Amino acid sequence: MMAAYAAASNGHRVCLLEKNEKLGKKIYITGKGRCNFTNACDFPDFIGNIVSNPRFMYSSGREFGPQDMIAFLEDSGCRTKTERGNRAFPLSDHASDVTKALEKRMDKAGVRVMLKTEVKEITKDLSSGRFRVHTAKNRILLADAVIVCTGGLSYPSTGSTGDGYRFASEFGLRVNPCSPALVPLSIQETDAAALQGVSLKAVSVKIHETGADGSVKKKAVYESEPGELLFTHFGLSGPLILKASSLITKGLSEGRRYRLSIDLKPGLTPEMLNDRILRDLEVRQNMQIENALDKLLIAALRPLVLERAGIDPAKRVRDLQKQERIRLACVIKDLVFTVDGTRGYMEAVITQGGVSVKDVDPKTMEAKQCPGLYFAGEVLDVDAFTGGFNLQIAWSTGHAAGSSIL
Repeated sequence: MMAAYAAASNGHRVCLLEKNEKLGKKIYITGKGRCNFTNACDFPDFIGNIVSNPRFMYSSGREFGPQDMIAFLEDSGCRTKTERGNRAFPLSDHASDVTKALEKRMDKAGVRVMLKTEVKEITKDLSSGRFRVHTAKNRILLADAVIVCTGGLSYPSTGSTGDGYRFASEFGLRVNPCSPALVPLSIQETDAAALQGVSLKAVSVKIHETGADGSVKKKAVYESEPGELLFTHFGLSGPLILKASSLITKGLSEGRRYRLSIDLKPGLTPEMLNDRILRDLEVRQNMQIENALDKLLIAALRPLVLERAGIDPAKRVRDLQKQERIRLACVIKDLVFTVDGTRGYMEAVITQGGVSVKDVDPKTMEAKQCPGLYFAGEVLDVDAFTGGFNLQIAWSTGHAAGSSIL
């Protein structure tokens, strides 16, 4: 939609082909239906939150960045607001308002929209230099330029079925291996099943790669600030986990192993935690240890933590040994799980991998070996953390492609 608007505003006759029954189907499910359409950060922060190929976004991100997108929506009649973490949303909290704003601008620019029109093949007439766009209804459209904005593989129900990768390959562009990203993680341990539905706040996560022999590599792959995570029937989800997944899904697909550690009390040093445990237990000598920890840990966590520490939950505080107390503190600061996979594209917010940026001009989004063919959005091998950054990549690259056609 952004690419179509930009091209039409540049004086071109534009036809947008959409295989779904409506436009912006993926927009409707972003931000839990609220659409976190960008992040109102400065340019260095925007680049700093891009995981794959951040340098590719230097040109398009500067030309049409987060503040430009906010101004675009405001000028289109969609009021916006900024929340925690600079995440920008429509003031109404309705994702449909973002789609309506884009549709309004496209309509005003003269974009023709064809819904329920799936593209099956794109070919190029070498003599005329024009493209032939073949649809599923055996219709062929002729075009001087084609912009491919087909998304990746995540949430296939929205139409993201990897078509763009095939189009790119057929024109000789390289397509890098794809993995689900910003996706929940599954774990090996079964003792966390009882925690299904438990949400933890103000905890931190650290992930290390492990060797085949179980040895832990010294440097952490991911180390978070305090935040939120959620226990599920299969493992872990929530903001901290989704962010972490973007850094390890490619490794998981290559067979690497990872150790995930949750610090339940990141605000306390080991010494401070030990003092806190002593204070809490000192006045509760006759209580069972599980009940005596009510001020330190939520009820759902206590059985798992005590089991990991090798402490009988029914044991009286007065009978607790020093070594047991030390083990308890260690588990609270280092609750370990083994990541054994992800939940796949059905639950992944984005796709990591895609059309190689080495084959695409970063200023124009044009394929280097095929003049007139452009790629924008998630189909490219560019992805970012949560917080509106991935949609901004779509706006920036789409705007660059549409604005660059001569």
